[in-house]
Amino acid sequence: MKRNRLPLTALRSFEAAGRHENFTLAAQELFVSQAAISKQVRDLEGQIGKKLFARSHRRVQLTPTGIQLLAVLRRSFDTIDSCLSELCRSDASSVLTLSVEPSFASGWLLPHLKDFRESYPSIDLDLDSDIRVIDFRISEAQLAIRFGTDPKAWPTCESKHILDIEMVPVISTSLINGNSPIKSPRDMLSYTLLHEDDREDWKKWFAALEITDNEIERGPIYDNAGLICQEILDGHGIGFCDKKFIAEHLNSGRLTIPFDVPFHQGSYWLVARDFSKLPDPALAFINWFLPRVLNF
Repeated sequence: MKRNRLPLTALRSFEAAGRHENFTLAAQELFVSQAAISKQVRDLEGQIGKKLFARSHRRVQLTPTGIQLLAVLRRSFDTIDSCLSELCRSDASSVLTLSVEPSFASGWLLPHLKDFRESYPSIDLDLDSDIRVIDFRISEAQLAIRFGTDPKAWPTCESKHILDIEMVPVISTSLINGNSPIKSPRDMLSYTLLHEDDREDWKKWFAALEITDNEIERGPIYDNAGLICQEILDGHGIGFCDKKFIAEHLNSGRLTIPFDVPFHQGSYWLVARDFSKLPDPALAFINWFLPRVLNF
């Protein structure tokens, strides 16, 4: 096919649909309708003369032809994106866009930002607090800080381990002083249990104590650890925190750990598309960030 006849709009629609294997998500990414994505893909299939997706009632799946074309398009679009980003850096060389998990932002990054600004006054930090899986193809961020259990959770990206998260049950000392004492793990059931994402953490922690799941199936669920920490500080219940993030409150006596029995929840990772091709502000941030967080 001649270059002046390349169906660029259709190829872009197919690349998004193939990457997500979902026409709706592709439409949301490209700010068009799902019908538009579907039409572009059908037109492209007509030009090629082969099916790119196997369609069923509730999902689409790439065919071998679709897998082959998607691999080429992803490499091509990544190369174009990298080139354009490089060309734009001269106009925005002092700006660093950082995507960071809300819990890490409130628990570590924000209290340390004054030091970063003083160390690098010429760099303007554009902070995006986000928990979604980072996709540098559609994000303005050069770097991301994400929580997970698997460094391969961010495909087509590189990651550096930051720190492990060891969770322990934590409660406000004022809440204990005003209510029943905690002499055994079962005594914690007399308080409101605070949960992150689901109730699995408390189930795992109590499993060795022969406390049934039915006794734990209560209490509010939050979508990030920062909210749970604030609820604990406000005396609204008992939940899990990492000791490193609440050291100040433990030292002051505001919070206490009834039973210092930790469990590994996961780790924080520094994520980038390619660490070797980062702009100077991102490299400066890494040089400032890693020595401090690794000693946290």
